[in-house]
Amino acid sequence: MKLEPFLLDILVCPQCRAPLTEAEHEDGPELVCTSAECGLAYPVRDGIPVLLVDEARRPA
Repeated sequence: MKLEPFLLDILVCPQCRAPLTEAEHEDGPELVCTSAECGLAYPVRDGIPVLLVDEARRPA
């Protein structure tokens, strides 16, 4: 999955407002918070980012 670059420019982590980056996880694509303190990973389902803190994967 590849999001349009302009979307990554405007999408931020709902928890801490840090920028997000694309990543792959064993469960599928996700958007990962770039903040070292937060680091939440949000799933992308059917090409749609699910930017809900309750749905995010906590860092290991």
